[in-house]
Amino acid sequence: MAAKKDEFKKEHEIFLEHIQRSGLRRTAQRDLIMDIFLRTEDHLTSEDLYWLVQKEDPSVGNTTVYRTLKLLTEAGLAREVRFGDNKTYYEHHYNHEHHDHMICTECGEIFEFFSPEIESLQDKMADKLGFRPTHHSLRIWGLCKSCQKVETSGHAVASGAQPKVRMRSVTGS
Repeated sequence: MAAKKDEFKKEHEIFLEHIQRSGLRRTAQRDLIMDIFLRTEDHLTSEDLYWLVQKEDPSVGNTTVYRTLKLLTEAGLAREVRFGDNKTYYEHHYNHEHHDHMICTECGEIFEFFSPEIESLQDKMADKLGFRPTHHSLRIWGLCKSCQKVETSGHAVASGAQPKVRMRSVTGS
């Protein structure tokens, strides 16, 4: 049981420091929201996280979940990602390796990947242009293997158009 309690000890310390610096106080609701977020490795919207929190404590409001996600992001524990469906998702950031995303526009499956070759090319281009990157996000949209097998129409996205993505909800709703 001690291992479970210490599982996110550093994250708790970082969060507590951040909210104290922000003039806020630690609350049981914020702790619960953070714990559920840290236990869930999926990409979550604030609504997804709200429904997960509701299962454990129905008294927690949607606004509290949203504000806590913002605090987690400011503290460096979470980061915002967007996949082309006009929603903001949150994923773990602290103590997680950098990665990029491939998103299936048909089923919404997300594939995380890391490519040393892409990273090296980005660094070379930045050097060539005298640019100092601070962060980046690479997203590639297309069809996964399963959706390629069932694809019947050749519905290509017009050049420059934002892809339409069908995302699956983590909560199954």
